[in-house]
Amino acid sequence: MTEKAAGTIRVMCPNLRCRAVLGVPEGARGRLVRCKNCGMNIRIPQKQEAKPADAAAPPADAPAAPPAKK
Repeated sequence: MTEKAAGTIRVMCPNLRCRAVLGVPEGARGRLVRCKNCGMNIRIPQKQEAKPADAAAPPADAPAAPPAKK
């Protein structure tokens, strides 16, 4: 999903037979919209914040987990 211009969000219909690209207003985030081509309901995702790459990965010097005992 990509953003086009300020105030408009472009989303692709998840219906494999449709795959229409829809332009929806920014205010539709978190809501359901109906595809004008096939009628499928699509939830528009909330805006995601950029996460630092190093926060997702564990530190390189972190101790490894002990082996499981039998």
